[in-house]
Amino acid sequence: MYIDFLTEYWYLFTMLLVILFLLSMDPSSRGGAGSKIISPVQIPPLQTRQHAVIVDLNEKDKFREGHVSQSINIPFSSLEDSIGKIRKHQKKPVILTCENGVNSKKAMATLKKHDFADIYSLSGGLAAWRKEGLPLEKS
Repeated sequence: MYIDFLTEYWYLFTMLLVILFLLSMDPSSRGGAGSKIISPVQIPPLQTRQHAVIVDLNEKDKFREGHVSQSINIPFSSLEDSIGKIRKHQKKPVILTCENGVNSKKAMATLKKHDFADIYSLSGGLAAWRKEGLPLEKS
């Protein structure tokens, strides 16, 4: 009976397998193992409890306009050459921020390549941070 069903409705069975496969993919692992996308409200507890390091990928002038407290500024354009600035934080959680979240997602692969273990990207970037009404430091 099941074989008759499968042969008659093979396309439904195929669609079911595809859907199950897609559902089994963990969206937080798209940046690779140890890479996660987080919301703005998840950052302060991560900073406090796990001593996470925040890396702001905006250019220096944009960084001065406003950044998350205790951020280290490494512009996205020079991240590969500036890994040494954050190498000592390699075993800590590293949170990447940028203006809209695009560059931070791209930068996850660079840090992964340099053996950083626990990498986070701020979903929506600093725009989402501002939308949540969270404070920004200016320098």
